Amino acid sequence: MAERRRAEIEAKKAKLEALRKARADRQRAENERRQTEVASASVAARREVDDLVNALVGSRGLDSGGDVTPSSSMPGTPPRQSALFYGTSALSPSGRVSRQSDVGSDRISMGTTMIATANSGTEHVMERTLTPRFVPDLIDVEQELFELPQRERVIYNKEVQTTAVEVETAEVSIENIRQQLQRERERELEAERAVREKELEEESIQLDKEIEQEIRELSEEERTSILTAPEFLDFVEQSSKIVQRALNDGYDYIRDYTVGTEANGDDSEGKRVKRICAFYDEQYGKNRSITDIDWSPKYPELSVASYNKNPAALNEPDGIVAVWNLHLLERPEFVFHSQSDVLSVTCSPFHSNLVFGGTYSGQILLWDTRSKHLPVLKTPLSAAGHTHPVYAMRMVGTQNAHNLITSSTDGTVCSWLVDMLAQPQETLELIHAGHNKTGEVAITTLDFPDNETTTFWVGTEEGNVYQANRYDRAGAKAGLNQHDIYKGHAGPVMGLHFHPLVGPVDFSDLFLTASVDWTVKLWRAKSLAKPSTTAQTIPPIYSFDEADDYVYDAKWHPAHPAVFGTANGSGKFELWNLNNDTEVSAVTTNVGTGRAINKLEWDRKDGRRVALGCSDGKLYIYDIGDIAIPRESEWTDLQKTIAGMVGNSGQTNGVVDGDATRIIAGR
Repeated sequence: MAERRRAEIEAKKAKLEALRKARADRQRAENERRQTEVASASVAARREVDDLVNALVGSRGLDSGGDVTPSSSMPGTPPRQSALFYGTSALSPSGRVSRQSDVGSDRISMGTTMIATANSGTEHVMERTLTPRFVPDLIDVEQELFELPQRERVIYNKEVQTTAVEVETAEVSIENIRQQLQRERERELEAERAVREKELEEESIQLDKEIEQEIRELSEEERTSILTAPEFLDFVEQSSKIVQRALNDGYDYIRDYTVGTEANGDDSEGKRVKRICAFYDEQYGKNRSITDIDWSPKYPELSVASYNKNPAALNEPDGIVAVWNLHLLERPEFVFHSQSDVLSVTCSPFHSNLVFGGTYSGQILLWDTRSKHLPVLKTPLSAAGHTHPVYAMRMVGTQNAHNLITSSTDGTVCSWLVDMLAQPQETLELIHAGHNKTGEVAITTLDFPDNETTTFWVGTEEGNVYQANRYDRAGAKAGLNQHDIYKGHAGPVMGLHFHPLVGPVDFSDLFLTASVDWTVKLWRAKSLAKPSTTAQTIPPIYSFDEADDYVYDAKWHPAHPAVFGTANGSGKFELWNLNNDTEVSAVTTNVGTGRAINKLEWDRKDGRRVALGCSDGKLYIYDIGDIAIPRESEWTDLQKTIAGMVGNSGQTNGVVDGDATRIIAGR
């Protein structure tokens, strides 16, 4: 930048020098032209005066010496008459030398000898020749004398005095007009030259000022004010993001398409899990753990992660929510702050700019990517909302009618309108009468089946799963279902997820649970059309016991019906395909440095990518390749697999009337 400014300054200096040189050249050329005009005018005037003087002197000499007398005479001869005409010339008042008599000058030329003869009737008459006196040879000259002083000139001839005529007045008036026009033109040219010189001088002064301004160094205060200006900081933030996105683009710009591909390709390509990237920023992720993750519903390259407190940094916000971009690896796209640890996070599927977070203090926060770091809305810390940690939240409904459902460890479930967080729209207290000391159900996770907005299932710290209703319905009241208990885990349930409603067969009544008892269990939800009237324990239809550590999360694949993923405390990400094997996972991947994986989330587009949030503060993105692509027979194969699981265990999954192997075909 400095080099470019110096080059501009040098160019301005060169321009100033060129202007000054051009001005000096013009002044020198103008002086030379004026001197030449004055010299030529004086020479011409001198020549004309000399010619006029010569003409006048010549005329006077002719008058004095023009008489002709005979050389001899004879007495007694008759008187002879001799006529000699001499042409005379005079200078007219207009400055012209002209002939006085054109006729005489035509018949008699200067320098000829006139012969006089006499005729007589006698024979003794003799003819004599007269010899004239010397006559000067005169030349008739006609020339304009413009530079003569305009004064009356009186020329005398023999008894004739010439006077001014009207022609002289006309000629003098024309001459005066010409001279006046010439003087006016010279004045105009002089004024134009003065204006031009003034403009050049002003331009030169302006350039000098600009050069002086450019050379001037900024003071420390000016530099600090510029660097700390909000506009400058916003510009640097936005422009640096754009540059980093371009630099992180993995496209090979020098790829040669004329070269063939390698013949010995990798046979395992498409059958393995490949890491795409790992998001981490020392400033925001140091000494923090990822508590929850989600994908943007509109932009498939954006993912959101929530973080807990950094105990070593007292001046930093307790909770952090970071929005990461697959094209911006070094730092998050957006960073949001919270006064408490953020335990759960979700992106609004109906508003791409909104991000919701549940905190350890019980507050529900709303951030907007169009705003700054602080939340734009938040719930009050009062008994009307949550006063315990919020570990789970879901957005249910449609574009025009949707609610945010949140749950806390005191058994409270609240329903919120996204544009009014001052107080919940609905509040449920989930209480179970079978608890010994307290009736509260400590909720750790919850989920809704697809196409369901009123009935949901919750996982608890005691290891049981319960079904609850938001509203009263036929045969069931709002709140916790007191009769059906999904019992099978020996520790807190950390994750619960229903099968997505995709494909030709409906498996939306199946759900997975992950627990700290090192197991993942498969359940079938009891039919809502036949509510229980007595207490009933519902066991799982299958248990996956391969894990060697706490299992923190389990999620069905969004496109493949038989595939699900699990994340455990030993840093392993396991992919299961129930149509291939129910005892051993299809692919097991060690993620990062072996720290615990707290959450996993499939992308919403096609399920090829999975986000894994670790306790070391890093967010890993993996690609599972062709495993995400299902065959047409996967749904029917899964029907057989589920039927085999139920038949081999001899369990009816709490489904009465002998329909243990019921599979809902169609949608």
